[in-house]
Amino acid sequence: MILFLKVFFTEFIAEMGDKTQLMLIALTSKYKLKDIILGTAAAILVLNGLAVLAGGLVSEFVPEWLIKNIAALVFLYFAASTISDGDEEEEENGRSKIKFAPLAVFCTFFVAELGDKTQLTAITFGANEGMGAALIVWIGCSLGLFAADILGMLIGYLLKSKTPDGLLNTLAFVIFSIFGVYTLYQGLKLISSSVCRIPVLLILIAVVVVFAGLCAFLFVRRKKKKREKIQETNRIQISFH
Repeated sequence: MILFLKVFFTEFIAEMGDKTQLMLIALTSKYKLKDIILGTAAAILVLNGLAVLAGGLVSEFVPEWLIKNIAALVFLYFAASTISDGDEEEEENGRSKIKFAPLAVFCTFFVAELGDKTQLTAITFGANEGMGAALIVWIGCSLGLFAADILGMLIGYLLKSKTPDGLLNTLAFVIFSIFGVYTLYQGLKLISSSVCRIPVLLILIAVVVVFAGLCAFLFVRRKKKKREKIQETNRIQISFH
């Protein structure tokens, strides 16, 4: 019991204010609460299971620069999709049109959490306590991480119900964009230091410019579709009269 409480509170504190907790707040603008809970819970169980039982084999065999760059692409994709999916979400009362939303949340959380301090905490406990306590460490780490992330989800949905329309989507876009650009910067630096020398800042600026252009295009297209839908609605109303 003492080991369980020690692992639980250590993992809970480690996750507070972490990027994945903030990411879940952003995800509340795209998915229903049950989808986020299912996806997050599955990712936590799998990640902590790998960390405790495999002892960091994922981090050892998968280059850190590859993990960082995949995570960056995931963050930037969700930032862009926050813009393009805004109208559809409003039409469906906030429900995402993605069929397998829990899987999308699972993949996003899984990639973002790889190599994070909470996973390293689970690896450390697993190594220190041995296989005899692997189950207790796995459950304690998973529940501690999930409890902290539940707070993030609840905060996100509280903001969603109390803030003006579109504000949470804007917050989600900002959060995903910042995480994406910063994580990409980390990944490019790792490539430059461990694989081959590359102009990190030049590549980063180029990606940011392309990403900004794509977001501007999606925003304009979204506004155009919104105007067309309003005009179509007005024509239908006039025809009825």
